[in-house]
Amino acid sequence: MHDRLDISMKANHLIGAVMAVAVLAAAGAFAATGNSFWIRLATEALILGGLALSVDILLGYTGLLSLGQALYFGVGAYVSTLILRDTPSFWLAMGGAVLASLLAGVIGGLIANRVRGVYFALITFGLAQVMANIVYNTRALGASDGLIGVPVLEIDLGLTTVDAGNPLQFFLLTLVVIVLLYAAIGYLLSTPFGRVIQALKANEKRVGYLGYSVWAPRMVAYVIAALVAGIAGALYPMLRGFVSPELMFFAASGNAVVMVIVGGAGTLVGALFGAMLITFLKSFIGSLTEHHHIFIGLIFMASILFLPRGIIGSVKPPVERALRRREARAEAAAAKGALR
Repeated sequence: MHDRLDISMKANHLIGAVMAVAVLAAAGAFAATGNSFWIRLATEALILGGLALSVDILLGYTGLLSLGQALYFGVGAYVSTLILRDTPSFWLAMGGAVLASLLAGVIGGLIANRVRGVYFALITFGLAQVMANIVYNTRALGASDGLIGVPVLEIDLGLTTVDAGNPLQFFLLTLVVIVLLYAAIGYLLSTPFGRVIQALKANEKRVGYLGYSVWAPRMVAYVIAALVAGIAGALYPMLRGFVSPELMFFAASGNAVVMVIVGGAGTLVGALFGAMLITFLKSFIGSLTEHHHIFIGLIFMASILFLPRGIIGSVKPPVERALRRREARAEAAAAKGALR
C-alpha cells in the first residue's frame, strides 16, 4: 500500500497528464488557425514554468523561500546566448548552461545555506541583485541593452530535426524538455533521499535528531533548483533571440514565486499551471491596460486569502481520494483472490 506522499505524487502526475493533453490540444488548434503568437506565448509560459519549478523545489518541498531564482535562470540564458552567437549548437548551449548553472548553484548554495528563514530569502535576493547589477554594468555582456543576434537554430535530435524558427516545432521541443525536468524532479522526490528533503519542510530539527544530515539535502535541493532554472533559462534566447539583465532582477524571481503560490506550492504541476495562467493573463490584460500588474496582484492576494493551497492544491484532494479508493478496491480484490 502506498503512503500519503506516494498518493500525492500520483495525483500530481495525473493532473499533469491532463494538463499536457490540454496544452497539446490548444497548441494544435492555434497551429491549425495559423496563429503563431499564442504558440510562442505558450512556449514562453513553459520556459517560465521551468523557473517556477525550481522555486517549487525550494518553497513547496524544502520549505525555503528563494527570492533570487532568476539569478540561475539568467545565468543559463546568458551562457546559452554567448555560446550560440559563437557556435550555433543547441547541445553545446544546453551543456554550457548546465555547467554554468551547476557551478553558480554550488557557490550560491554554500552562501545561502548558512542561514535560515527570512535571512535565507534576503541572501538569495541579494545574490541575484548583485549578479544582475554586475551584468547590467558589464559592456562585454551588453550592459543595460543586453545581447542580441542569437541565430535561429536547426536542432539535430538524431531521428529528426527541429527548426527553432517554427513556432510549433520549438513549442513541442520545449514541452519535452519541461516534461523531462518535471519527471526527473518527481522521481527524485519519490526516492528515500527525496523524502529527507521533504522532511526538512515538516520539521528540520527532527531530521537531525533522526541521524540524517540537514545541510546535505538542503544543499542538493538548492543546486538542483539552480540547475532546473538554468536549463529553462537556456531555452529563452532560442525563443526570443536576445537576453537582458532584467531576466535576473527581482521582478522575474517575484513573478516565479507568484506563479507557484497561485498554482499551488508543493505540487510541481501547480508551478507549471501557475506559469501558464499568469503569462496568458499578463498578455491579455496587458493588451487592455498598462496597469496589468494591479490585476496580477489582486489575483495573488485572492489566491492567498481564498485558495491558500493554490488552484491545483485545491483540486488535488478529490483526485487523491479517488486514487485511495481505487487502491483499496484493488487490494480487496487481491485479498479475495488469495483466499480462493
